[in-house]
Amino acid sequence: MALSHAIMTALIEDDMSGYELAKAFDASLGLFWNASHQQIYQELRKLAEKGWLNRREVAQRGKPDKILYGLTLAGHEALGEWVYRESRVQESKDDLLVKLYNLSAENIGHLRLEIGGRREAMMQRLYLYERIRRVHYANPQALPLRRQGVFLALRLGILAGEQYLAWCDEALDLLAREQEKLATR
Repeated sequence: MALSHAIMTALIEDDMSGYELAKAFDASLGLFWNASHQQIYQELRKLAEKGWLNRREVAQRGKPDKILYGLTLAGHEALGEWVYRESRVQESKDDLLVKLYNLSAENIGHLRLEIGGRREAMMQRLYLYERIRRVHYANPQALPLRRQGVFLALRLGILAGEQYLAWCDEALDLLAREQEKLATR
């Protein structure tokens, strides 16, 4: 998926400024697709040049004019065509996994700490996912169809996070036992 499709998806329901879009992206689609604010602004410009987004200036009192972006008919059509293309699973590019190929007596403690940090970060992310689920998606069957799709993406994030926690626990257990063996030698 290109960042452009994620941005257009975020603009389906409401026109937004680049700033509003970046903040909304951080709180929703950004949970599954990472992009810096700079990347978002660059992509907004490109999408407007393609005619997939319109730009309109809104005067603000005491501040520079705000530029709002909205999905054009051509943008809706491009997004619709993209939905029908086959999706690809992105392979993981996690340097921790490569580090584990280099596990040794010297670095086992460091790698345990790194995995523990990853576990803590995932716990925080799962807490956020669960809070979002409880507040906005407690009854998915009662949601409009598009929001049910968002629920399904969130649900996959929760399940994947729970699986990642289980892996962290298994890895930490194994490495703790091995570190203990090394300490008794």
